[in-house]
Amino acid sequence: MSEPSHFTLFGLAERFALDAQALDAAWRRLQTAVHPDRHAGGSDGERRLALQRATQVNEAYRVLRDPQRRGAYLCERAGVPLQAESNTAMPAAFLMQQMAWREALEDARAARDTAALAGLRDEISSTRSAGIQTIGTLLDERHDPVGAAAELRQLMFIDRLLEEIDLAEDALAGI
Repeated sequence: MSEPSHFTLFGLAERFALDAQALDAAWRRLQTAVHPDRHAGGSDGERRLALQRATQVNEAYRVLRDPQRRGAYLCERAGVPLQAESNTAMPAAFLMQQMAWREALEDARAARDTAALAGLRDEISSTRSAGIQTIGTLLDERHDPVGAAAELRQLMFIDRLLEEIDLAEDALAGI
Protein backbone atom coordinates (compact mmCIF):
# COMPACT_ATOMS: atom_id res chain seq x y z
CA MET A 1 0.00 0.00 0.00
CA SER A 2 1.48 3.34 -1.00
CA GLU A 3 1.49 6.41 1.19
CA PRO A 4 -1.07 9.11 0.43
CA SER A 5 0.21 12.08 -1.53
CA HIS A 6 1.31 15.11 0.44
CA PHE A 7 -1.79 16.90 -0.82
CA THR A 8 -4.11 14.10 0.32
CA LEU A 9 -2.42 14.08 3.71
CA PHE A 10 -3.43 17.72 4.19
CA GLY A 11 -6.81 17.44 2.45
CA LEU A 12 -5.76 19.74 -0.39
CA ALA A 13 -6.32 19.54 -4.13
CA GLU A 14 -3.26 18.28 -6.00
CA ARG A 15 -2.38 21.57 -7.67
CA PHE A 16 0.59 23.90 -7.73
CA ALA A 17 -1.56 26.82 -6.60
CA LEU A 18 -2.58 26.26 -3.03
CA ASP A 19 -4.05 28.16 -0.12
CA ALA A 20 -1.14 28.72 2.26
CA GLN A 21 -3.47 29.40 5.18
CA ALA A 22 -5.31 26.11 4.58
CA LEU A 23 -1.97 24.30 4.42
CA ASP A 24 -0.81 25.89 7.68
CA ALA A 25 -4.09 25.09 9.44
CA ALA A 26 -4.03 21.47 8.25
CA TRP A 27 -0.39 21.11 9.34
CA ARG A 28 -1.16 22.43 12.83
CA ARG A 29 -4.14 20.09 13.12
CA LEU A 30 -2.10 17.07 12.00
CA GLN A 31 0.88 18.02 14.16
CA THR A 32 -1.37 18.14 17.20
CA ALA A 33 -2.77 14.70 16.40
CA VAL A 34 0.51 12.93 15.62
CA HIS A 35 2.99 14.73 17.86
CA PRO A 36 5.15 12.11 19.63
CA ASP A 37 4.49 13.72 23.04
CA ARG A 38 0.83 12.74 22.72
CA HIS A 39 1.93 9.11 22.50
CA ALA A 40 4.59 9.14 25.23
CA GLY A 41 2.62 6.66 27.34
CA GLY A 42 2.10 4.23 24.45
CA SER A 43 4.02 1.11 23.59
CA ASP A 44 7.36 1.26 21.80
CA GLY A 45 5.59 0.48 18.55
CA GLU A 46 3.01 3.22 19.06
CA ARG A 47 5.71 5.77 19.90
CA ARG A 48 7.76 4.73 16.87
CA LEU A 49 4.68 4.98 14.62
CA ALA A 50 3.84 8.43 16.05
CA LEU A 51 7.39 9.61 15.37
CA GLN A 52 7.27 8.26 11.80
CA ARG A 53 3.91 9.92 11.22
CA ALA A 54 5.13 13.26 12.64
CA THR A 55 8.19 13.06 10.39
CA GLN A 56 5.98 12.34 7.37
CA VAL A 57 3.71 15.29 8.18
CA ASN A 58 6.66 17.67 8.64
CA GLU A 59 8.35 16.57 5.41
CA ALA A 60 5.11 16.91 3.45
CA TYR A 61 4.63 20.38 4.90
CA ARG A 62 8.19 21.44 3.96
CA VAL A 63 7.60 20.25 0.39
CA LEU A 64 4.21 21.87 -0.08
CA ARG A 65 5.00 25.25 1.45
CA ASP A 66 8.00 25.83 -0.85
CA PRO A 67 7.04 26.58 -4.48
CA GLN A 68 10.21 24.99 -5.88
CA ARG A 69 9.81 21.78 -3.90
CA ARG A 70 6.06 21.67 -4.53
CA GLY A 71 6.59 22.02 -8.27
CA ALA A 72 9.28 19.34 -8.29
CA TYR A 73 7.00 17.03 -6.30
CA LEU A 74 4.15 17.53 -8.78
CA CYS A 75 6.46 16.92 -11.73
CA GLU A 76 7.77 13.73 -10.14
CA ARG A 77 4.21 12.54 -9.43
CA ALA A 78 3.50 13.11 -13.13
CA GLY A 79 6.49 10.94 -14.05
CA VAL A 80 8.82 13.81 -14.90
CA PRO A 81 11.70 14.04 -12.40
CA LEU A 82 13.69 17.27 -12.53
CA GLN A 83 17.05 15.54 -13.04
CA ALA A 84 18.65 18.82 -11.96
CA GLU A 85 22.08 17.22 -11.54
CA SER A 86 22.19 15.67 -15.00
CA ASN A 87 19.90 17.92 -17.06
CA THR A 88 21.51 21.34 -17.00
CA ALA A 89 20.41 22.42 -20.48
CA MET A 90 19.02 25.96 -20.37
CA PRO A 91 17.67 28.29 -23.04
CA ALA A 92 20.38 30.56 -24.42
CA ALA A 93 18.48 33.70 -23.39
CA PHE A 94 18.35 32.49 -19.78
CA LEU A 95 22.07 31.69 -19.79
CA MET A 96 22.87 35.15 -21.14
CA GLN A 97 20.65 36.76 -18.50
CA GLN A 98 22.28 34.72 -15.78
CA MET A 99 25.75 35.78 -16.98
CA ALA A 100 24.67 39.43 -16.92
CA TRP A 101 23.30 39.04 -13.38
CA ARG A 102 26.49 37.36 -12.18
CA GLU A 103 28.59 40.12 -13.70
CA ALA A 104 26.39 42.75 -12.01
CA LEU A 105 26.76 40.88 -8.71
CA GLU A 106 30.56 40.81 -9.01
CA ASP A 107 30.64 44.51 -9.95
CA ALA A 108 28.45 45.41 -6.95
CA ARG A 109 30.61 43.27 -4.64
CA ALA A 110 33.82 44.83 -5.89
CA ALA A 111 32.38 48.36 -5.55
CA ARG A 112 30.83 47.49 -2.18
CA ASP A 113 27.62 48.96 -3.60
CA THR A 114 24.69 47.94 -1.40
CA ALA A 115 22.22 49.90 -3.54
CA ALA A 116 23.29 47.97 -6.62
CA LEU A 117 22.88 44.69 -4.72
CA ALA A 118 19.38 45.73 -3.62
CA GLY A 119 18.44 46.67 -7.17
CA LEU A 120 19.79 43.38 -8.49
CA ARG A 121 17.85 41.50 -5.79
CA ASP A 122 14.64 43.29 -6.82
CA GLU A 123 15.16 42.48 -10.49
CA ILE A 124 15.94 38.82 -9.86
CA SER A 125 13.10 38.47 -7.34
CA SER A 126 10.70 39.83 -9.94
CA THR A 127 11.95 37.27 -12.45
CA ARG A 128 11.55 34.57 -9.79
CA SER A 129 7.94 35.58 -9.12
CA ALA A 130 7.16 35.48 -12.83
CA GLY A 131 8.78 32.04 -13.07
CA ILE A 132 6.65 30.73 -10.20
CA GLN A 133 3.53 31.98 -11.97
CA THR A 134 4.64 30.27 -15.17
CA ILE A 135 5.21 27.01 -13.31
CA GLY A 136 1.70 27.25 -11.87
CA THR A 137 0.23 27.82 -15.32
CA LEU A 138 2.21 24.94 -16.82
CA LEU A 139 1.18 22.50 -14.08
CA ASP A 140 -2.37 23.55 -13.26
CA GLU A 141 -3.70 24.80 -16.59
CA ARG A 142 -1.60 23.33 -19.37
CA HIS A 143 -0.79 20.04 -17.59
CA ASP A 144 2.76 20.30 -18.92
CA PRO A 145 5.10 18.80 -16.32
CA VAL A 146 7.97 18.70 -18.84
CA GLY A 147 7.77 22.47 -19.36
CA ALA A 148 7.33 23.00 -15.63
CA ALA A 149 10.44 20.91 -14.90
CA ALA A 150 12.47 23.11 -17.26
CA GLU A 151 11.18 26.24 -15.50
CA LEU A 152 11.94 24.71 -12.11
CA ARG A 153 15.53 24.04 -13.11
CA GLN A 154 15.85 27.73 -14.02
CA LEU A 155 14.25 28.67 -10.71
CA MET A 156 16.95 26.68 -8.92
CA PHE A 157 19.64 28.81 -10.58
CA ILE A 158 17.75 31.99 -9.66
CA ASP A 159 17.44 30.90 -6.04
CA ARG A 160 21.17 30.19 -5.87
CA LEU A 161 21.90 33.63 -7.24
CA LEU A 162 19.61 35.22 -4.64
CA GLU A 163 21.50 33.29 -1.94
CA GLU A 164 24.76 34.70 -3.29
CA ILE A 165 23.31 38.20 -3.07
CA ASP A 166 22.37 37.48 0.57
CA LEU A 167 25.94 36.45 1.27
CA ALA A 168 27.33 39.53 -0.46
CA GLU A 169 25.00 41.80 1.53
CA ASP A 170 25.94 40.04 4.77
CA ALA A 171 29.64 40.45 3.97
CA LEU A 172 29.21 44.15 3.27
CA ALA A 173 27.25 44.57 6.52
CA GLY A 174 30.02 42.77 8.40
CA ILE A 175 27.80 39.89 9.46
